[in-house]
Amino acid sequence: MRILLAGLAAGIAMFVWSSIAHLATPLGTMGISTLPDESVTVGNLASAIGDKGGLFLFPTPTGNSPSSSTATAPGGFLVFNPKSPTAMQPKNLVVEFLTELAEGLIAAWLLAQTALAGYLARVGFVAMVGLAAAITTNLPYWNWYTFPTAYTLGYGFTEFAGYVAAGLVLAAILRPKAA
Repeated sequence: MRILLAGLAAGIAMFVWSSIAHLATPLGTMGISTLPDESVTVGNLASAIGDKGGLFLFPTPTGNSPSSSTATAPGGFLVFNPKSPTAMQPKNLVVEFLTELAEGLIAAWLLAQTALAGYLARVGFVAMVGLAAAITTNLPYWNWYTFPTAYTLGYGFTEFAGYVAAGLVLAAILRPKAA
């Protein structure tokens, strides 16, 4: 029960941090640009793609031929939803909170498995879990899909800092058991 309560508190701390990071700092928009002549571009995409949204990578990967490894062409990674809401929906916040709750519960369980005695050591443990999580997708997306460096750094920092916030809470609640 102690781990569940600690995980809930950590999830709330992560959700609060994420909200602050996205609403009160530039971290949520680092490296994101708007489309030039957005209505024309989106209209062309909608006309070309139709009602079938999805994740699109272009140009189409052609394999390991010598010409494909040296050729350069415009490329991108596009998420297209033909029926996307224009504003954040309550469902988005619920899913975000449930995601951070799951992360907080996992971090609580992992911390409870350790014998780390010092408060800062316990915070550092959770922070390192967060660093691993931040690296797991952000660096490969930067490497393989050329996500902007500013976006990668900003989002990676936001995730890492969320785990630091969770670590501060978890280390205070989940003290090591007496030997």
